[in-house]
Order: sequence, then structure tokens, then C-alpha cells
Amino acid sequence: MCRKFSVFLRQNLRQNIVQYISNKIINTLSKCGRGTIFFPSTFSHIAQPKTIDKTLERLVNDGVIIRIAHGIYCYPKIDKKLGLGVLYPTFDEIAKSIAKRDKTRIIPAGAYALNLLGLSTQVPMNVVYLTDGEKRMITIQNGRGILFKHAAPRVFAFSDSLAQLLTIALKEIGEKNITDEHKQKIKSIIMAHQPFPIADLRLMPRWIRVLITDLYD
Repeated sequence: MCRKFSVFLRQNLRQNIVQYISNKIINTLSKCGRGTIFFPSTFSHIAQPKTIDKTLERLVNDGVIIRIAHGIYCYPKIDKKLGLGVLYPTFDEIAKSIAKRDKTRIIPAGAYALNLLGLSTQVPMNVVYLTDGEKRMITIQNGRGILFKHAAPRVFAFSDSLAQLLTIALKEIGEKNITDEHKQKIKSIIMAHQPFPIADLRLMPRWIRVLITDLYD
């Protein structure tokens, strides 16, 4: 009888602990607001990693939070006006959250950079970012993901984010593949961005520097 009672107390204590941790996590997320992206390490001050993992798994099963990828979660926004339900965060929001956690810098690259500038309508299977951190691939959904590619410090030396993005996008296109349509779009971009950061021109390859200077003039 005493043994059964002891087992009951342990189980009851365990359940109370799990509920306490769940409440702490939910209260924290409620203060941060819907759309918050977080990681198990976000709550490392509350309990041991294994306990946090189990609690997050329980909250996922209860529909309180969603798992975006391995070790990445979100307290999702809920659309009630249009009836869309759970709204998943964008790849850009996910990438920026990872970069913030890892204390690294990131820059859109590849076809994604072209898409952001309106130089291409292609939607890449994998969104690519250059980073001063480690190379890695984060699989999100339906085979799509976020690829972080390590880049040299020079890439992050730009003072202006547009000049930086333009340089990466133009290198992706290639000097010999620049069309008149590209030039018109680039001109409209740089003319709308006044004044253009002249100091950043020195960080660009010569052909990009000449192209932008000619269009700006």
C-alpha cells in the first residue's frame, strides 16, 4: 500500500512539474506575442534540456505551438478574419531568428536576392543566405529549406544593405547576362534610393561599379 502511494506521489509530482513548465513557457510566449519564433534553448533557464524538449513536444501535440523544423518552434499567428487558421512564419523571419540566436550576420543570396529586388519572378526551392557563421541547411517543409553559405568578411563590409544586395544579385546574374530590362529595373531601384552610398562602390567588382555608376549618372 505504501509503495503504491509512493508511486502515485511521484507521478503526481511529475505531472505538476510538467504543467508548471508548460505554464511558464506559455506565459513567456504570450508576452512575446503571436508569431514569435523560438528554440529549446530559449527556456534553458526553466528546466533541463530533456524536460524542455518533452514539454515542447506536448505543446505541439496540444496545438499550442507549431514545429517549423528540428529544434525550431513558433507561437503562431491565427487568422480568424479570413478563416486561414494557423499562419506560418516566412523563411526570412525564420532565417533572421536563427541568425539572432547564433549572433551571426546574414544576407539574401542567389535567386532569392534577385526575387527580392524584382529582377526575377523565380521562387527558389531553397532560400539562400550568405553568413559569417557556419554553413548549414535547415529543412522546413515540403522539401524546401534555408541554406546558409559561409561568406568572406568583405561581403559584410558594406554600409548600405541595398548596395550589398545589388552586388550579390548582379554577381548571380553575371556580367554577360545583364539585359536592358535588368538595367531599367536596376536604374529605377537606385534612383529611388537617394543618395546612393558612393563609399560602397569600392567594395563592388569593377563591372558592377561601372554599371551602377553609368545608370546613376
